[in-house]
Amino acid sequence: MVEVKPFRLGVVEGFFGKSWSWEARTQYAQFLSGNAFTTYLYAPKNDTYFRKQWMQPCPTEHLVSLISLSSYYKNAGVEFAVGLSPFELYLNFSASGQDALARKINEINAINPDTLCILFDDMKGAVPSLASQQLRIMDQVTRQSNARNFIFCPTYYSDDPILARHFGEMPTDYLEELGSHLDSRLDIFWTGQQVFSPQYPEEHLLNVAERLHRKPLLWDNYPVNDSEKLAGHLHLSPFKNKGTELKSLAQGLLANPMNQPRLSQLPLYSLGKLFQGEDVDLDDILHEACTVLCPKKLGKMLFEDSALFQDAGLAGISTEQRSALVKRYSSFQDHPIVIELMDWLNGEYTFDPQCLT
Repeated sequence: MVEVKPFRLGVVEGFFGKSWSWEARTQYAQFLSGNAFTTYLYAPKNDTYFRKQWMQPCPTEHLVSLISLSSYYKNAGVEFAVGLSPFELYLNFSASGQDALARKINEINAINPDTLCILFDDMKGAVPSLASQQLRIMDQVTRQSNARNFIFCPTYYSDDPILARHFGEMPTDYLEELGSHLDSRLDIFWTGQQVFSPQYPEEHLLNVAERLHRKPLLWDNYPVNDSEKLAGHLHLSPFKNKGTELKSLAQGLLANPMNQPRLSQLPLYSLGKLFQGEDVDLDDILHEACTVLCPKKLGKMLFEDSALFQDAGLAGISTEQRSALVKRYSSFQDHPIVIELMDWLNGEYTFDPQCLT
């Protein structure tokens, strides 16, 4: 009998640029559990100990923080996942590479995540035997890890041609080979027809499921704002074209939020409502989120200014407007959302050029 896995609805901290604080990550456990989310994936792009410097051991303080975070999410009833990007290990998966991977898996075992995600995105892809080498790595990971669940992110995680431009042409039958040989219990990330997909057409997801030999796990790049074109904007509008109809077509959806954790909760609030099957009025849900997540007066101001922050962005806000906004929000200057807003207005969230896409 084939096991029917529950639909994952979650957040993946998977962006470039300024990362979240440990306090913000901890606070998210209660936000997620209270809004129908099941999963949190720790995979910040600037944690080098899980990316380009993954062979180096985590400093003790960093490891202790992750162990504490893991326990906090488990106590909140939210699946805690860790992402590891063994950068281009597949180019030379020799004995020394296997030993380094074993050491890192043992380190992650100490964190005790529910789920381990192995990410091969943002790496060179036009290499011989790409799929078979990545499969070898996954075989070692699943044998040595104590995690109950696993997620795999392929190097080509979308049909978007931008990936080939940056990482080389995808090898023939790469996805099909992965899909046919990866254990069917493992989930595979997919961002849709594009890296930033506004919607997921049924025909497309059915085709992807056929290629991967399983329903894809959607990595949704909204409301993320780490790319060069998006870094100057705050995405506060609710999610659109994404809801319960995806449950029959995908294994789950993990949203990649903004560099601003508390501001990200405004659009994420709508996602939780959509997947609860509620009859959500997109025109009203942002107002509701502002009301629920903020003091009344602050929520009203954020709702009124949301289009300015999302559409005009920093480039469209004049010096006079900026001064007026600083004054307007001054009575809430100690609120976490306003602290993020002021930092954004002051240009403290800058574009990280490592974000190629």
